[in-house]
Amino acid sequence: MAGGSFTTGTVSKERAEQYKGRVTAYVIISCIVAATGGALFGYDIGISGGVTSMDDFLIEFFPSVYRQKKHAHENNYCKYDNQGLAAFTSSLYIAGLVASLMASPVTRKYGRRVSIIGGGISFLIGSALNASAVNLIMLILGRVMLGVGIGFGNQAIPLYLSEMAPTHLRGGLNMMFQVATTFGIFTANMINFGTQKIKPWGWRLSLGLAAVPALLMTVGGIFLPDTPNSLIERGLAEKGRKLLEKIRGTKEVDAEFQDMVDASELAKSIKHPFRNILERRYRPELVMAIFMPTFQILTGINSILFYAPVLFQSMGFGGDASLISSALTGGVLASSTFISIATVDRLGRRVLLVSGGLQMITCQIIVAIILGVKFGADQELSKGFSILVVVVICLFVVAFGWSWGPLGWTVPSEIFPLEIRSAGQGITVAVNLLFTFIIAQAFLALLCSFKFGIFLFFAGWITIMTIFVYLFLPETKGIPIEEMSFMWRRHWFWKRICLPTDGSI
Repeated sequence: MAGGSFTTGTVSKERAEQYKGRVTAYVIISCIVAATGGALFGYDIGISGGVTSMDDFLIEFFPSVYRQKKHAHENNYCKYDNQGLAAFTSSLYIAGLVASLMASPVTRKYGRRVSIIGGGISFLIGSALNASAVNLIMLILGRVMLGVGIGFGNQAIPLYLSEMAPTHLRGGLNMMFQVATTFGIFTANMINFGTQKIKPWGWRLSLGLAAVPALLMTVGGIFLPDTPNSLIERGLAEKGRKLLEKIRGTKEVDAEFQDMVDASELAKSIKHPFRNILERRYRPELVMAIFMPTFQILTGINSILFYAPVLFQSMGFGGDASLISSALTGGVLASSTFISIATVDRLGRRVLLVSGGLQMITCQIIVAIILGVKFGADQELSKGFSILVVVVICLFVVAFGWSWGPLGWTVPSEIFPLEIRSAGQGITVAVNLLFTFIIAQAFLALLCSFKFGIFLFFAGWITIMTIFVYLFLPETKGIPIEEMSFMWRRHWFWKRICLPTDGSI
């Protein structure tokens, strides 16, 4: 366990209360620069849906979908049902899944900073391939390189933020990643709205501009320091202490430094973190590494963000109206994340996750009822009901933006002890990208089959995950990252698994 030189949670807590320091400009700037990598993830989520609704892109790469869109009016829900088109979106995420598992040992052995730089370079290559693509193979290859960049970036950046942040502000600073993600989504939506008017190569500009956040991430990574935890883990204890003093603004860092050293000593004794994370004592961390990202995707948010223009066009919105609506949802998502930043370290993680879940359930059910009653297979929504659908979807996005959006990344990144931290984050990212791939690949077919029932499908999953959080996720607010293991040993359920049979710690 982290902080392994102690034998009780009480003593460990006493050490945690000895942590000194303040929030320095150095740590704030480092976190902001690192978090810009989230813009890569967000930009791709936002850009792909808009590009796949552009006629020029469809004519060049998916002419059958273009013909279906223009001439098949018998079922509004099935206009875009094409597995090749879905593969364009989803191929990035299966590549990211594989890359995130490769990134885990790199992040552990060479540090978080190296993975951030590597992810940025890969994304630069992918954006260049996509912008210059002349055939489907080149287009998919570019998506794969983007996936590699996202796999490395998403693996390293949340860890970087959690390890750099002081305990009492870890939630808020960690959410800078989500802020950058939502800003990337909003920016992509606005770019799509502008480039759709540039004939016939506007889609190339949309895809190529992904190089901008990639360049920021790469250059920023070159100038970032590594985290004290990573330096100590790699045998650079003195350098790690000097950095810790710098980012905390004081030389009185003995307690926090000693916790990092203790965690590092245990981490060095673990040669196979992916094997060790399967041990019984790490069962709660493993469960959260799997279920938190799974539930985050099963909210249905990615379906709305990936395919917002496609979804709104399927509901009868015109081309401009659909892109405006998707830009609106992107802007709402970016704004709502700040609610979470302002409240997460005061109210805690559980309150935001449960209340956000309840609001999302309500919104999904309302949209399903409106579409079920007022939107048939061959009819369009009236203007009034169209506006109502957009408003309710925005309320859904608001709830996601201050709950499962940022916390789906924050909670897993802060719960792993150092000895399994890179492996745990690797699993979190891999599971997130696996389910992102599944939903991205299946959504158009599910929309065609389930019709308005797709919203009830996601509402059911949100109900399950809200109950899961209420029962099984302890509150992590205010607990030092190197002392999380004690939290599980006090939980009504997990203590039965974590504690030895004699009840000792």
